[in-house]
Amino acid sequence: MPFASQPVRRVAAAEGIRASGRWPHTIPAVRQLLTDGLDLEPGVTFLVGENGAGKSTLVEAIAVAFGLSPEGGSTGARLTTRATESPLADDLQLTRGVGAKRAGFFLRAETMHGFYTYLEHNPKTSGPPEPVFHEMSHGESFLNLISDRFVRPGFYCLDEPESALSFSSSLAVVGVLQRLADTGSQVLCATHSPVIAALPGAAILEVGEWGIRRTTWEDLELVQNWKAYLQTPARYLRHVL
Repeated sequence: MPFASQPVRRVAAAEGIRASGRWPHTIPAVRQLLTDGLDLEPGVTFLVGENGAGKSTLVEAIAVAFGLSPEGGSTGARLTTRATESPLADDLQLTRGVGAKRAGFFLRAETMHGFYTYLEHNPKTSGPPEPVFHEMSHGESFLNLISDRFVRPGFYCLDEPESALSFSSSLAVVGVLQRLADTGSQVLCATHSPVIAALPGAAILEVGEWGIRRTTWEDLELVQNWKAYLQTPARYLRHVL
């Protein structure tokens, strides 16, 4: 796609970088990315997989390689409390779309409390004042932030946004992601939520011991497990209770 216009067309190893025996290169999904590269489609792409499979590591590294803060925020935000990110971003090369927007936002669930404080210390200089996110519930603050900040065309990275959300709020996020796709933005989202991952037309990449593979919502192990659990929870609970 030589003339593709989405913010990120392809993610691959930077020049001179080869998959090695050091972490996080040892994660199968990361190793595959460094070896084969990964084409990102326009619209929404979900990364789905078990804890430790590498989906959050990939989203974080791609966000940072794009120029976003590892602790979250829009392009230009430089929140730094404690550096915990992997060095993977330095090993990546992004191929950008022709004339693509440089704006973006990284929503990272585990660092949002610190980001709200950052916003209070660095208020907007124009437009309506920022909501006081610390005075809202966890879920309300997420939805307000997404509604307020996910408006400009650009590249949006989300790491497990469902961690703060109810079922109905998760559905609201699906609507926001669809709106972003409809207006030309590109989204990369790591999620455990079968509700969010059900967005029609989205690309779904499942990460695991096999690396990265394209799949469908119906074939996701995540979806199959939730369906089985909701039908007969006792079948699963007898192993843990």
